[in-house]
Amino acid sequence: MNLSSTIKAIQDIMRKDDGVDGDAQRLGQLTWMLFLKVFDQREEEWEDDDAKYRSPLPERFRWRRWAAYVPASDGKKKPQIAASEIIGFVNNELFPSLKDLDANASPQHKVIRSVFEDANNYMKSGTQLLAVVEKLEEAINFHDFKTRANIGDVYEQLLNDLRGAGNAGEFYTPRAITQFMVDRLNPSLSKRELVLDPACGTGGFLTAAIDHFRNQLSSKSSAEDKRAIETLIRGIEKKQLPHLLCTTNMLLHGIDVPSQIEHRNTLGRGWNDWSANDKVDCIITNPPFGGYEDDGVGSDYPTDLRTRETADMFMALIIKKLLNEDGRAAVVLPDGFLFGEGLKATLKKLLLRECKLHTIVRLPKGVFAPYTTIKTNLLFFTKGATVDDGAEHFHTDTIWYYEHSYPSGYKSYSKTKPIRFEEFKAEQDWWGREADDFADRVENEFAWKVDFKTKREQAEAAAQPHWNRAEQLGNEASALENRVRDLRESIKGVSDAKRRQPVEEEIDKLRGEAEGLRLRARDAQAAGDRLYWPIYNLDLKNPKAAEQESHDPDVLLEKYKALLGQIEETENRLKSEFAAALAHHFVSEEA
Repeated sequence: MNLSSTIKAIQDIMRKDDGVDGDAQRLGQLTWMLFLKVFDQREEEWEDDDAKYRSPLPERFRWRRWAAYVPASDGKKKPQIAASEIIGFVNNELFPSLKDLDANASPQHKVIRSVFEDANNYMKSGTQLLAVVEKLEEAINFHDFKTRANIGDVYEQLLNDLRGAGNAGEFYTPRAITQFMVDRLNPSLSKRELVLDPACGTGGFLTAAIDHFRNQLSSKSSAEDKRAIETLIRGIEKKQLPHLLCTTNMLLHGIDVPSQIEHRNTLGRGWNDWSANDKVDCIITNPPFGGYEDDGVGSDYPTDLRTRETADMFMALIIKKLLNEDGRAAVVLPDGFLFGEGLKATLKKLLLRECKLHTIVRLPKGVFAPYTTIKTNLLFFTKGATVDDGAEHFHTDTIWYYEHSYPSGYKSYSKTKPIRFEEFKAEQDWWGREADDFADRVENEFAWKVDFKTKREQAEAAAQPHWNRAEQLGNEASALENRVRDLRESIKGVSDAKRRQPVEEEIDKLRGEAEGLRLRARDAQAAGDRLYWPIYNLDLKNPKAAEQESHDPDVLLEKYKALLGQIEETENRLKSEFAAALAHHFVSEEA
């Protein structure tokens, strides 16, 4: 039986167990067992290489001591623990021991504890559990070159199955996407560039980065170069199942001690707790979008960047806290980020001001199906140098777009017809070099550029008179409000009604005038904003493509929400204009 068939057989065994409910639990169950099996066989290699090697696991909890089948007197293999006892052993001895390992004892102790701290044994039948162990024993021989070569394909099958496991699908990014993004970001082994995925899921981007680093090795590479790869990979994952999958994935890809794969919530760390030591050279990630963090998470973000939407929080963090100067990033984001207003527009201004957003690859619908049908984009940008001269400087002048089209004969992607790395050859041939500001790039039927600098300058020029007027009116209102405060102070402690009356009438008059000025200032500010902020709508269609009406329900819903927002803004503007007119009318009558 081949590996793929074995995995399917194991899943069928688990379906018979009353304790395992659904694909996500089956995958979680299989993965912690696979982790211990793979770790045990890697330990055999480490023991062969180093006679002094000592396992971080207590001896009786190593796979070989409790799970591995052993020869019986009749020559057949038998389990070491009876079916009637194994569930109690796993639940009451194995898991408590691994969850309580001293994480400070060694990096390996830390890895194992982090893997098991939120893991669970869902199986209730000792007979079925032993049947799974037997299948793993038969199929997984990590010392066998053929098995080692094929186990990566089995692992891909497991990850692919996540797409049908409810919300677990958010942990999967197609291999073609991870490979292309890493290829274009091109982290350098010789420069020892650190690569981080702050929402690493099952580790797809990190394994692609490992492969990319290893492709830079040659016969002249030193042992230090080979060892350095492990130190250049960093990942952070919030949820237990993908973290467990990612850690196992690292072991399968030759990362002996994947202690740099942290099990925690990147967004749960305080904004000011991030330091320069946390910054990296390359960030490659597909942050979960459409989700929201719990109350309190992100409450210490700067006021203008405060939100609970996960992708927006990750973007703020990447731009402000995680990228080195001249650091590079490649991020997957949905169309909603490109055309979003409000805080999303503020984030895009931050991105274009502090980074050079040089390329947006627009992906067609279905790349992430069936998990989501939302259209997505690949954003590539480089962090600029900080300029502290009081003026507002933008590092983005030109934004290039590339529309990735379906292969011939395709109308969409699917699980059986996924996107392939080979499809990105056109983008690779067109890409050019950032060192010369992509001088070799040319516009074609799929590629076009936007002169963002000119758009920004024109929008600022058109909006500035309105903003100046808003500032002037605001200053006039402040002067009146200061006069009101002085008048109130002048009658403080005065009880004579006749003496108070003219002053109070003057206060009421000035307050009305100030409110009118404030309303007019808000209107002027809004008029300027309407001319300026649309430049941050980055949802720009291919000018050479025929206009197509989208019937995607997710896109239509976003457009509907945007329309509701525009209607609300118009209503508020009308209310402000009516209030200003009425205030002016009453002020005139009183005068």
